[in-house]
Amino acid sequence: SFSSRRARLFKVALVCPQKGVPFAAKPDSLASGPFGAAVALEIERKFLVDMAALQTSEAWQSRSTVQVHQGFLNCTPNKHGAATRVRLVKEAKGDSRGCITIKASGSSALVRQEFEYDIAAADAEQLLRLCERTVQKSRHYVQVGSDRWEVDVFEGDNAGLVVAEIELTSESQEVASPDWIQQEVTDDTRYLNIKLAVHPYSRWGEAK
Repeated sequence: SFSSRRARLFKVALVCPQKGVPFAAKPDSLASGPFGAAVALEIERKFLVDMAALQTSEAWQSRSTVQVHQGFLNCTPNKHGAATRVRLVKEAKGDSRGCITIKASGSSALVRQEFEYDIAAADAEQLLRLCERTVQKSRHYVQVGSDRWEVDVFEGDNAGLVVAEIELTSESQEVASPDWIQQEVTDDTRYLNIKLAVHPYSRWGEAK
């Protein structure tokens, strides 16, 4: 999630040699790729949320919120687990911004490779029309002490699902869970957004 990375972590500017396009990587979350190059990693845990408890918390009262519309240009990841996501974010004040992200498998469910590039909002809107499947949600940024939680309230076919995510700087980093945090679902691939796009929450009770 790109906004969390901008807010919480110092950025290192890397350059795409083909076009000289800068992108952000997390210095505490870089690993060596197969050819010795640095690889940007997303280290993230996911939890279900007790929404009633969250909404009565002090942290909820000071939250900030954006609307997220995202889609996937390929809903079937390749042999490396790589898929391409397009995201359009609309701020409460009316501004919009876009990004395109390539995510691939990492060392565990907790860790994935992530390469993310800002694009114009108009380009994101056009690319979303090309996506196989899309997901819409409200994302609430909830600050609890030094931790910034991202609480996603899903809409459309995924309505009723609320998931909290927190980005870490290492796999061993400990997380203090607020009382509104419930079961951890980091290892459950059903909660990946790409999976929710293909098999939404509203259809989980259907016979396969």
